[in-house]
Amino acid sequence: MEFSLSSYDGALPVEVTIDDDNGRYTIRKSDRSGEYFNSPIELIAWVKAHFHEEEFCHPHEFRGMLAKLADYELNGTYL
Repeated sequence: MEFSLSSYDGALPVEVTIDDDNGRYTIRKSDRSGEYFNSPIELIAWVKAHFHEEEFCHPHEFRGMLAKLADYELNGTYL
């Protein structure tokens, strides 16, 4: 599962990746720095704590990502 969200603070999009097949749980911020996590639950907690919808050009995309992450938390999978 990958998300690419345009933010107001940089030209590059914020990219959130949960790749269970390869054990890759990452966030690339718009300033090109990143965060790496050992589990998808850690990544989801970080997103909820550090990102806010007003930081993004399209808040509905951010809310959509949060909804998919919540489904992932509940079901352990995504569609």
